[in-house]
Amino acid sequence: MAKEMCSSPETALKAQVSLNPGARGRATRTTQAEVPMSLRRVILADDLALVLSAVSALLRESFDIVATVSDGHAALEAILKHEPELAVLDISMPGMSGIDVVREARMRGNNTRIVFLTVHEDADILAACLSVGGLGYVIKVYMNHDLIPAINAALGGRVFVSRFS
Repeated sequence: MAKEMCSSPETALKAQVSLNPGARGRATRTTQAEVPMSLRRVILADDLALVLSAVSALLRESFDIVATVSDGHAALEAILKHEPELAVLDISMPGMSGIDVVREARMRGNNTRIVFLTVHEDADILAACLSVGGLGYVIKVYMNHDLIPAINAALGGRVFVSRFS
């Protein structure tokens, strides 16, 4: 069952009331303590304005987008400045690749969780992304279906990888 994304704590609490598939139709409700009181802070980095716009539109109701940038150096600067919970990074960007951004951020002690958003359906690139600490690898053509689940997995410390064609 898809999780409904909400913009206010009150709406989020109402959205948490859902049917538990294993509970034979009984409704379950989370406690107030489990409802996030603020949106998770996210940075978006992609060299294509159209992709940045699409990702922003997809995430803006559920996440606090603190910066959108279009090159690797700006992505690194934004991650270090804002220290968001998560960054969505393209791999192939001018200046520095997304992989190099993460490598440099880690060398500087930053532990922002990373989801890569890419056109590359390549096992070697996937391995490189995971080796620097990426928790998500979303193929751009699957973005509408895979990006929010990948972000939620990464925020929970789990790995999410889009299927390859």
